[in-house]
Amino acid sequence: MRRQALAYLQEWKVGKSRKPLLIWGARQVGKTWVMKEFGNSNYERVAYVNLESNPLVRDLFLVDFDTARIIAGIQISTGVIIDPKNTLIIIDEIQESAEAVTALKYFQENAQEYHIICAGSLLGVVLNRHRSFPVGKVDFLDMYPLSFHEFLEAIDQTPLKQLLTQNNWTLAQSFSSKYKELLRVYYYIGGMPEEVLAYKENLDFSEIRAIQNRILVSYEQDFSKYAPTAIVPRIRSLWHSIPAQLAKENKKFIYGIIRQGSRAKDYELALTWLIDCGLVQQVFRVTKPALPLKAYEDFGIFKLFMVDVGLLGAMSALDAQTILQGDHIFQEFKGALTEQYVAQQLATRKDISLHYWSAENGSSEIDFLVQIQNKIIPVEVKAEENLHAKSLRVYCTKYNPELAIRTSMSNYRKESWMTNLPLYAIGGMNIDS
Repeated sequence: MRRQALAYLQEWKVGKSRKPLLIWGARQVGKTWVMKEFGNSNYERVAYVNLESNPLVRDLFLVDFDTARIIAGIQISTGVIIDPKNTLIIIDEIQESAEAVTALKYFQENAQEYHIICAGSLLGVVLNRHRSFPVGKVDFLDMYPLSFHEFLEAIDQTPLKQLLTQNNWTLAQSFSSKYKELLRVYYYIGGMPEEVLAYKENLDFSEIRAIQNRILVSYEQDFSKYAPTAIVPRIRSLWHSIPAQLAKENKKFIYGIIRQGSRAKDYELALTWLIDCGLVQQVFRVTKPALPLKAYEDFGIFKLFMVDVGLLGAMSALDAQTILQGDHIFQEFKGALTEQYVAQQLATRKDISLHYWSAENGSSEIDFLVQIQNKIIPVEVKAEENLHAKSLRVYCTKYNPELAIRTSMSNYRKESWMTNLPLYAIGGMNIDS
């Protein structure tokens, strides 16, 4: 299973200013696999420790921050002789020890020769309450579920992926029915590695749904285990409201859907907790499509997406037949899966800043505004082969962007005022689309 993160890790390894690396990401997105795969492929030895299951190693960080003593303890625990030139040290579930996070500062300052990668579920929650976090002393890598491009490669459809990365639209159009079929499969199973592997090995959709439900249960167990007791009910309520929020024609997040009369201040901590866990993605409205988009964010108006399109379907109890049969699913769920899918693909891009725009009077809305380099690109999302793009026309007439994208199930087509980019190719969108 080839992950985009592996290329970043290889660059990190040879970087002149390499620091200990912290990998962010929700539970089950493949952080542990990526660390081990990278270590086994690029180093002679790997010293792997898990602070959740190994209290002896966890206690190493309680005494002091003597890096030589910590390294010696890891060597004893793993049985791996740690040579800084050819050994990767992996510290998994580092959120279990605030002291271990602090220790990274001392490795960066006093023992830069060691190659150290750390990861943990709910890492964002821990870091945000960690007063002695080593600011400027660590590198970061965000990890997400497999993108559609990664999914194609994982299921041995690399030639189809290459057509998209090469922008070979003429040949890709010949396989459009295959792309659409696999895209609907991706809508159902999502990009969690365990689900993708189950699909590749068994093609058993009931097994995939069981895995999805198990992941959802593990997330809810984390609510009770790690979140402050007082906000757990609000976390659950907000989390379970997401399918209903996305099912609306206007997908702006409304607190009143959670509970009648609810206000932002009632759920502020719950929302922050879910964001810090990597379980939800917050996409803010901008008041003006100008550079930089972050300068024009309206913090009171936003959309909220889940970490994975497959988990959204599982939480909504959408069965495989409904999704795989064809277009009527999108009429039933009003494009919720499609917009979730697009947000998920664009979130994996390090070079993109993601927002959305709507007119002050609410007469038109652009599903996403994407900032790439010094360009602002409006993206209108269509679930089917619907070629009407009223809001996109309004936007283009008003702001005259250099590039405008409509993404739909239709084939690639470049017109004078906009480009139709197939949904299965949206992850590769660029300023030359």
